[in-house]
Amino acid sequence: MPFELPDNLHPDCGPVAWLLGRWGGRGHGDYPTIDGFQYGQELVFTHDGRPFFHYFARAWLVDEAGEKVREAAQEAGFLRCRPEGRVELLLTHNTGFAEVWYGEAADGKLELTTDAVVRTESAKEYTGGKRLYGNVEGDLLYAYDMAAMGQPLQPHLWARLVRQ
Repeated sequence: MPFELPDNLHPDCGPVAWLLGRWGGRGHGDYPTIDGFQYGQELVFTHDGRPFFHYFARAWLVDEAGEKVREAAQEAGFLRCRPEGRVELLLTHNTGFAEVWYGEAADGKLELTTDAVVRTESAKEYTGGKRLYGNVEGDLLYAYDMAAMGQPLQPHLWARLVRQ
């Protein structure tokens, strides 16, 4: 699907402009405290000309045939673009935590690391993460490493999404 830069794109958003739009596809998850799984996912990045993108993501578990089993994670927030490819990401999750991430974007790649995590009383233990998003052959590939439930930072989710 062709992609054109919006006329009102803020200059600081240039390094992540390729993320704008709706993405969808399937991914895989694994972690020492849970069984491996497959999921479907939708990511949406929008903007209004200011130096940030609004972000929303939702996921659902799928079976081996790719059929939806049940709803899963949701997250929403803002990808704040700073000069020279620096970014800040503010996220909230339906699972009861909020995060602040810092990172850098360049050459079709966005890499982020958590700086702060805040949890509600009912949320599971989660202490930090690392995210890598890449534009590979026009698709959005990402990997998410997580430190949670007494486990050190390690791979948790990975997916390939296509522009919708």
